[in-house]
Amino acid sequence: MRLSELAAHLNVPAPTENPEVTGVTHNADWAAPGSAFVAIRGARFDGHSFLERVAAAGAVAVIGEGLPDGMTSPLPYLRVSSARAALADAAAALAGHPSRALRVVGVTGTDGKTTTSWITRHLLRAAGLRTGLLSTAGYELPDGQLRHFPAHFTTPEAPQVQATLAEMVRSGADAAVLEASSHALALNRVRGVNWDVAVWTHLSSEHLDFHGTLENYFADKRRLIEAAPFAVLNVDDPWTAQLRGVAPAETTYSAEGQHADWRATDIEERSTGLHFHVISPLGEFDAHLPMIGRFNVANALAAMAASAHLGAGPEALMAGLASFRGVPGRMELVPDGRGRRVVVDFAHTPASLDKALSTLRATTSGRLIVVLGSAGGPRDPGKRAPLGEVATRVADHAVFTEEDCRDTPLADILNEMERGARDAGHTNFQSIPDRREAILAAIAHARPGDTVLLAGKGPEDTLERAHETIPWNETQEAADALKLS
Repeated sequence: MRLSELAAHLNVPAPTENPEVTGVTHNADWAAPGSAFVAIRGARFDGHSFLERVAAAGAVAVIGEGLPDGMTSPLPYLRVSSARAALADAAAALAGHPSRALRVVGVTGTDGKTTTSWITRHLLRAAGLRTGLLSTAGYELPDGQLRHFPAHFTTPEAPQVQATLAEMVRSGADAAVLEASSHALALNRVRGVNWDVAVWTHLSSEHLDFHGTLENYFADKRRLIEAAPFAVLNVDDPWTAQLRGVAPAETTYSAEGQHADWRATDIEERSTGLHFHVISPLGEFDAHLPMIGRFNVANALAAMAASAHLGAGPEALMAGLASFRGVPGRMELVPDGRGRRVVVDFAHTPASLDKALSTLRATTSGRLIVVLGSAGGPRDPGKRAPLGEVATRVADHAVFTEEDCRDTPLADILNEMERGARDAGHTNFQSIPDRREAILAAIAHARPGDTVLLAGKGPEDTLERAHETIPWNETQEAADALKLS
């Protein structure tokens, strides 16, 4: 695309020079020959200070909100009113607006985004739509293989979002499900996505260090509902009252007995998962979701409502729910033929560990065993002792082990976790430094009816030690341990 074409997409005058533009980025380290560099003024750095550097790397143009006084640009300069909006608009244009070729579902909210996104993509596939996924746990093309962004793409920026959507189109996708975080919405990372359905899960206080107030946090998430022609709204959330009528069309859901288009009744939590009755615009039917936690009924209802809007019928919804294997590393059940229940979860803070263990306790007929560690380095060392206290208070037995100890001696981390348990008067724990050995020991200790929670690593694909980083798959480690015990 010529720079003059890009300027037209951004609705700004074209400069005299008209080079070919092949990509766009706001990170000077990612500037490459043919790229346009978006100079964003941040809290700590002004992108304009990197202009000579990106020019040397082969960038052909700069996009920004205006040059600082006394500065000249070594490259053609497009002046825009919002650099972040321009980054997204340029990314979408250069990628060929891939979302226009897809049926796109966006999911936002404080809780339930990831699970709802994964269930939705599974239901759409059950209905015959080749569906891609972009979530915090990774991304998938219609082939179903989970891929991870490089470390610097943990929360994808607009160019990566558009590139991923374009890859989905090239791979033959019919639809895509995107998890839309508040940061992604506030920072225009998903601007330029052509939404078909917006799903609202729930709002509670979070990320106020970024948004400032709960009202600002809500306003940023509301952007998704404003951008879509159809909304799926949770009437159990008090904030939903401010979302009614925002989208041109909407449907509602409730897992708590309130009047809604999609409702769940007769909810039962069994060892096989969640069983409930669905009342919907498509009729009534019984549903089985092999997941843990009553809160996942609401996520299932939201996913069914979104999928139904894109054409999924009751049979596909029932079959899809029943065959859902869970979100990698998020209360993920690992199959066992001997009556033991092994669950992999990302819980790595005292609060999230308490919630995960309490949820499992409610549906465990036998003992509850947990394997956990705590990250090293500067990552909140104050949580180590509280993790030990929570683990030994809620579980029957805890195994303390490694979890990305990095430059912190593992013995120091384990000692702190043990101290937290002992200070609370608990002795139901042991420490096994090697995580693989810890998992083997915990599963070997389990009997039919027992539940083993492997906490902390979740979907992460590496394990960081003091002098090495090794490939890691917690779910596979659990499956291997089950075979050996």
